[in-house]
Amino acid sequence: MSQQVQFNPELVQRYDVAGPRYTSYPTAVQFHEGFDAELYRRFVRESNSELIPSPLSLYVHLPFCHSLCYYCGCNKKVTQHIEQGVAYLQFLSQEIRMRGELFDHDRQVTQLHFGGGTPTYFDDIQLEQLMANLEHAFTFAPARDREFSIEVDPRTVDRERLSRLVDLGFNRISLGVQDIDPDVQKAVNRIQDPQTTLNMISDSRALGFKSVSIDLIYGLPLQTTASFSKTLAVVLGARPDRLAVYNYAHMPEVFRSQRMINAADIPTPQTKLELMALTIEKLTGAGYVYIGMDHFALPEDELSRAQREGHLHRNFQGYSTHSECDLVGLGVSAIDKVGDCFAQNYKKIPQWQDAIGRGELPVWRGPSLSQEGRLRSAVIEAIMCHSAVNFQEFSNRFHFDFNDHFALELHRLQLLADDGLADLNEDGFTLTAEGRLLMRAVAMIFDEYIQSATDQPRYSRVI
Repeated sequence: MSQQVQFNPELVQRYDVAGPRYTSYPTAVQFHEGFDAELYRRFVRESNSELIPSPLSLYVHLPFCHSLCYYCGCNKKVTQHIEQGVAYLQFLSQEIRMRGELFDHDRQVTQLHFGGGTPTYFDDIQLEQLMANLEHAFTFAPARDREFSIEVDPRTVDRERLSRLVDLGFNRISLGVQDIDPDVQKAVNRIQDPQTTLNMISDSRALGFKSVSIDLIYGLPLQTTASFSKTLAVVLGARPDRLAVYNYAHMPEVFRSQRMINAADIPTPQTKLELMALTIEKLTGAGYVYIGMDHFALPEDELSRAQREGHLHRNFQGYSTHSECDLVGLGVSAIDKVGDCFAQNYKKIPQWQDAIGRGELPVWRGPSLSQEGRLRSAVIEAIMCHSAVNFQEFSNRFHFDFNDHFALELHRLQLLADDGLADLNEDGFTLTAEGRLLMRAVAMIFDEYIQSATDQPRYSRVI
């Protein structure tokens, strides 16, 4: 497949609709409370019984933060009362034990990610105990076969703490930066010295981290193309392995923290398009590969290689090279993908704690996938990860006729192909360099919930 991408302002404006990010299919808005812990256990048993059981990927949600970033839409708890974090870890240790008892111990954990919130809200001793609990409950793969990552706030971690994270087994790190412009930082309540971030990148490499990823956001209040160009230049000068450059979605009616942002300071839609075009130009010009959605990586990075070789995967952590893993989510609001089911924990800490306190798995909701769901999920993942679908491959894999089954979808796709988003023929379709930026719009054609819904849920815009 081609890894080229091209910004076409006319097409972007025409197809910049609201839609899912497709970290799953069905997406989280289709999860329902008819799915419970007993159903989840059944899917785990079926997964354990496979002739060659899948390895495991663990996601641990640590939602606590010391300060509020106004733009943030994550499930978080901002507090200076550290005793709340201590209580959270106690309940988390119980959940880890309960989950670990469900999975056969010949299933090795090859991937682990601590997300938040701010995982480094917790001190070294707390993180060490958390890792010990995980390793006791699950079987960790040998160190050489692990991908263990953690999200870090550069404002709260020094070189000594970085060294401790290495000692705990982490070999990948993700740094939240968002923007280095002082006025933008002030407008979103995230004051962060750029030099501190640069030092952390160099320290991470010196200490042995295999990969350093940087998060940026475009569309924040007071951003201009000139200011964001400086941010990109500074970050690119440090040559991180991966970059995630997210579009800021201003939805104050959904995320209360965003009400602190002055809406008049948010860039206009035209400026946001210019910011996006600038980002693509600067990153691809610096040699980064466009992976998809918001993600870029160096050509030698595992994500780039996985995309070239056809085994890139997408889940709730974004893009991944571990498509063979069952995903186990731990902590409030975390989501599992085990076999043909998704299972999400309770979204609010008190409910999550109450379930665990009763000795129950804190499963709140989720769907199990039908044959039709598996088919559409696979098609959407092919679009999101590989920008291409081969009809015969899917027909052989799912024992059906692709053209007949998706006749209506292919009719709709033809309209997008006529506009230059895809090259469509009798064998399949491939997104064009212009269409790759709009892959979500293409994927939505195969989303039966989107196509049949009369009242659409609130999604962020495609661009």
